[in-house]
Amino acid sequence: MDYLFMGYSAIWALVAGYVVVLGRRQKQLEKEIQQLEEWNSEH
Repeated sequence: MDYLFMGYSAIWALVAGYVVVLGRRQKQLEKEIQQLEEWNSEH
């Protein structure tokens, strides 16, 4: 039973890490889009 708990814990830790990575990527993309919009409005 301990192995099952450890397995589920590892999977959930990986899922949580993946969600954090996706959140960071999304924030970076939002910054890039904002910069492009500002650049586009200047020209």
